[in-house]
Amino acid sequence: MIKTLLFIAGGGAIGAISRYGASLGVYSLFGRDFPYGTLFVNVAGSFLMGVLSIILLERMSVSLGPEWRAAILVGFLGSFTTFSTFSIETLNLLEQGDINRALLNMGLSLVMCIVAVWFGVNVGRQI
Repeated sequence: MIKTLLFIAGGGAIGAISRYGASLGVYSLFGRDFPYGTLFVNVAGSFLMGVLSIILLERMSVSLGPEWRAAILVGFLGSFTTFSTFSIETLNLLEQGDINRALLNMGLSLVMCIVAVWFGVNVGRQI
């Protein structure tokens, strides 16, 4: 159990740093007038969750130990994607009276993340 927790913690640290870097990169390209960085990491993370869940849980379940699967799926992807940041950014838009952008963020996040995880599952099944 301790070994699994350490793997998750390591994956989480890498995921958090990756999220920070990816968000900064996206914000430098598109600006900060909309939560583009959070949207990007949530959609990318959803896609990766789809692909990697198929690969790690169905294709490589014997060759890759449970600690590594937990490190990647729970640790890395759990900290790479960021529902709490999505929530506060959406609340900030609502409090600023920008209801249209708040609704756009909610709609895009919901639809794009579900499509991304579906697409990722299908990619994973083709590998």
